[in-house]
Formats: sequence, structure tokens, C-alpha cells
Amino acid sequence: MHPMLNIAIRAARKAGDHVIKSLEKPQAIEVANKGTDVVTNVDHEAEAIIIDTILKSYPEHCIIAAESGTKENRDKECQWIIDPVDGTKNFVRGYPHFAISIALRMRGRTEVAVVYDPARNELFTATRGSGAQLNSQRIRVSQPRNLTGTTLATSLPFAAKQHAESYMKIQSALFVECEDMRQSGCAALDLCYLAAGRVDGVFKLGLKPWEVAAGELIAREAGAICTDFTGNTNHLTTGNIVAGNARVVKPMLAKIRENGSEALTK
Repeated sequence: MHPMLNIAIRAARKAGDHVIKSLEKPQAIEVANKGTDVVTNVDHEAEAIIIDTILKSYPEHCIIAAESGTKENRDKECQWIIDPVDGTKNFVRGYPHFAISIALRMRGRTEVAVVYDPARNELFTATRGSGAQLNSQRIRVSQPRNLTGTTLATSLPFAAKQHAESYMKIQSALFVECEDMRQSGCAALDLCYLAAGRVDGVFKLGLKPWEVAAGELIAREAGAICTDFTGNTNHLTTGNIVAGNARVVKPMLAKIRENGSEALTK
């Protein structure tokens, strides 16, 4: 196992244990608004556990974290991208669909990814060039020949409401073609579910890097193509992602180009 993957798994499991145990005392969970989202004391505590675990082994690496921001360090080529609880709104309500997301980028490429669902004890992992695993078993994306019969994962763009009208047009166009849609409230798990063949495609907009980085590598290592809404690979920067096998991504992008606004598709 890649040594940095081993550290990421250790950090994710430690944080996951803390997050799950915190649900035993819901009265101790403190919730605050964070723009269009929410944040809790548990997010901050889990993030501190992850960062401490990583820096004990790699004290010179940089950190980009959802709650505490960027921590520059001596080794600028290694960046850990962390979301301690992706799906905090689900977590706060006791809806068991959230995950710890950790990715390592080296020299601008994502090399290691871990997404841990502590409620189901499902650990999704990937190392660049070595495939993707769920609880140490190899996973692959599904292989539909087109959008017919597919299940697509998406989410309403609460963090990018300026694109609401455009998003609704895109969703409506895809709705006519696919069989079903899912809106789970956890982008990291949506991408991992794509990797495991539980959904056939993903389209989302307005995401943050820490919501995408780990799940995107896991999906790609399971055979998915991941692009932004223009068909390029700037999804970590734009926050807009389309993912699936090639025969699913192509018609999804066509619908996005036909129905999306210029701001989304240029």
C-alpha cells in the first residue's frame, strides 16, 4: 500500500470514529451557519484530528481544509485537501449519509484519495494508476451504452443560486432521457457511488475543491471520465463536474451545452 494512502486511511478512520460517536450525544453538537451551508463543532474537531494525523507523519506538507483554510508549509508540492464532514446538513439531522474526504495532490496531480462513510463503515480508496477499491475490493463504473435506463446523481445548486434557472433546464433535459435521479447531499459519496456502479453518472455545479478532489480520483480510477461543463478538466477550479463512462458523459455534456447559460458552458 502507498504509505501516504495508509496515513490518509488512518486519519479518515480516526475522524470517522469521532464523528459517529458524537451522534450519541446530539445535544452537544453546536451548529452555526456558514454561507449557504452549516458547520458544527464536530466538523472542526474531526478536521483537527485529520490534520494532526497527517502532520505527524508529514510535517512539511501543506493543508487545504474546508473549515480551517490553507496552511502553507515547506513542501509546496504536496497538498492535502480535506473535508472533515462532507454532507454536514445530513449529519446534523441524523441522516446517515455523509463522509470524510481526504485527497493528496503532488505537483498538481491527485495521487491518493480516501472517502470514508463511517455510518456504513465503507472505505473508498484510490492511488493514481492503481485502480479504486471499496473495503479493499476492486470497483468499476457501470457501462450503459447511453442515457437510457441510467440513474444520475445531482444536487440543487444552493451554493450557486445565480445558475438556478440554467441548472433547472439542464436537469429537465436529462430527466427526460434517464431513468432516475438522486440528490443525496454528499458530493464525495456521489462520486464514489459512481465508481462502485451504484449510479451511472454525476452532474453537479458550484462545488468546492474539498468536495470533489478525493471522489474524483476514485471515480477516474474506477474507469470514469470526469470533466467540467465545457468538456475540459478544470472541474476542481470551476466546481462544476460531469462524470461517468464515455457513453454517458458525451450526451450529458450535449444536454448541458444545449440548455446551460453562457456563464456555465463557455
